[in-house]
Amino acid sequence: MEGYDFSGYATRNDLKCSDGRTIRRDAFKDCDGKRVPLVWNHQYDDVTNTLGHAILENRADGVYCYCYFNDTENGQEAKKIVQHGDITALSIYANHLRQKDGNVLHGQIREVSLVYAGANPGASIQEVIRHGEIQEEEAVIFTGENFELYHADKDDNQDKGAKEMAEEKKPQEEKSEKTVADVFNTLTEEQKTVVYALIGQALEEAQGENNEEGDEKPVKHNVFDQEEMNNDTVLCHADQVEILNTAKKVGTLKAAIELYAADNDLSHADGDESEDVTTNLVSGFVEESLNVLFPEYKDVRPGMPELITYDQGWVSAVMKGVHKTPFSRIRTRQVDIRNIDAIRAKGYKKGDKKALSGNYAEVRRTTDPQTVYVKSALNRDDILDITDFDYVAYQYNIDRLMLNEELATAIMLGDGRADDDPDKIKADHIRPIWTDDELYAIHKDVDIEAAREELQGAETASFFGDNFCYAEAIVEAALYAREQYKGSGNMTFYCDPHLLNVMTLARDMNGHRLYKNKGEVVAALNIKDVQTVEQFANKTRVATVTENGAQVRKTKQLLGIFVNMDDYSVGATKGGEITHFNQFDIDFNLHKSLLETRCSGALTRIKSAIVLELDLGEAKPEDDENP
Repeated sequence: MEGYDFSGYATRNDLKCSDGRTIRRDAFKDCDGKRVPLVWNHQYDDVTNTLGHAILENRADGVYCYCYFNDTENGQEAKKIVQHGDITALSIYANHLRQKDGNVLHGQIREVSLVYAGANPGASIQEVIRHGEIQEEEAVIFTGENFELYHADKDDNQDKGAKEMAEEKKPQEEKSEKTVADVFNTLTEEQKTVVYALIGQALEEAQGENNEEGDEKPVKHNVFDQEEMNNDTVLCHADQVEILNTAKKVGTLKAAIELYAADNDLSHADGDESEDVTTNLVSGFVEESLNVLFPEYKDVRPGMPELITYDQGWVSAVMKGVHKTPFSRIRTRQVDIRNIDAIRAKGYKKGDKKALSGNYAEVRRTTDPQTVYVKSALNRDDILDITDFDYVAYQYNIDRLMLNEELATAIMLGDGRADDDPDKIKADHIRPIWTDDELYAIHKDVDIEAAREELQGAETASFFGDNFCYAEAIVEAALYAREQYKGSGNMTFYCDPHLLNVMTLARDMNGHRLYKNKGEVVAALNIKDVQTVEQFANKTRVATVTENGAQVRKTKQLLGIFVNMDDYSVGATKGGEITHFNQFDIDFNLHKSLLETRCSGALTRIKSAIVLELDLGEAKPEDDENP
């Protein structure tokens, strides 16, 4: 290579630096033949500090460089200083550095600088943060070697200058060895700051050596080099306020920082995809990535989010148990011929005229259908963005669950909305068992106090707990009401979960449980099954009853309902059964879904349900608000 002004090693391989790291062979092989700026002491914030350029050559023992001064005033001044031997050392500025176990394995040389040889005796790496370009892992590397002048096309004066420079070096080499304090005192304040930082980092790395051994990681930065940082790389107060305000809008600080970094070009990915080196500027420091600061959460149960719902077991029992008819308008007709003497059969006496039987009344009830629906809409963007589960199917399952629960609730309790609510499921279309007419549902009060007195008189508390008295009162009321029951088949008891727990926890005077499990409760009540219904908890209604010949309004609390669901008919004509409709709204980019049924429902047998209630006393005005 001809015409260069001087040459020398920009960096040496397998040379252990003062901070414990070693630059390995071919760490900068990608820079072979590369042309980089020749700069004065790494100061390239001013164009006049660019003295020329250097051509890099990767060798087995390091990276060699051939340097050329430019024709600028500073370039020529630097050339004279070099020829005179005043400056004899080189340093490189590199980024994209990667290391493993203290070995520098890869990097990109960005510039070569002329530096004072005495600044860092021996090989060393001074970490700094440079801001002339996009941020990466960066370092200034000093080899401590002197370079050589090129003499092939120089005049005699240049040769003489080189000889004088060599002669001037000898006395320096022959001087007596200096102490550490002597060498340290020769440093400038800026160089001393660098030494402090390197010592602190060396101690920090030594402490974490056992944990980090074998892990490949990017070279860290010297956070003490505040003088090297400019305003472009520090988040000022206004920037921080902007990020916080953005976070309020987008919802997370991570998203706000990512937006700020993208808008201000503060993140960069290495061109070499295999290295996958990405750094971001956060609060004035270069972080390895936002994932380090904001690690991603992992789903404990991947896929569809879990649904938190009321217990759906009773809903399935109701919807499967009801009697389904293929017509939506239900009519029931009954004739009560009990206790009608006029229609009794009569004995005949010869010669007498036979009398006609009397009349009887027909009991008739009709129930018309009502449409019940669940409508939802999903934005198509969300459908496409949610990829870990089927969002459309997930929403359909929710809609179907809510429709079934609403129908089952309307059948058992009513929907609970006010009469003037436009969304109310009318009680004369789907008739709730709880509030149905006395002809169809038997309403029985549970008298716990009476059961307590009957068991042990005034000393009940000395022998039995409240749970025992409560359980006995339930069983007694249910069995007595059973005497009036006219329904078909065997009943299921739907009750508040607390009631079932009270019964299974009841103990006798010896501490033995009255019912050891749910099966024994079922046997005691003489029924098919017990279904717990969370929606029954604290449900009350206002009923008008006759006491001592007067009409009195009483508040009744629901405890449970005995019914065979086959005695409750749900009617829907063809097309009125549960149907699913899909439609896409191109104006608003919405996927719309409609689950709909048009049906009626009512008990179709008289005295086919038993409702157990607790009498809470005379009703107060606010009790009317509880449907």
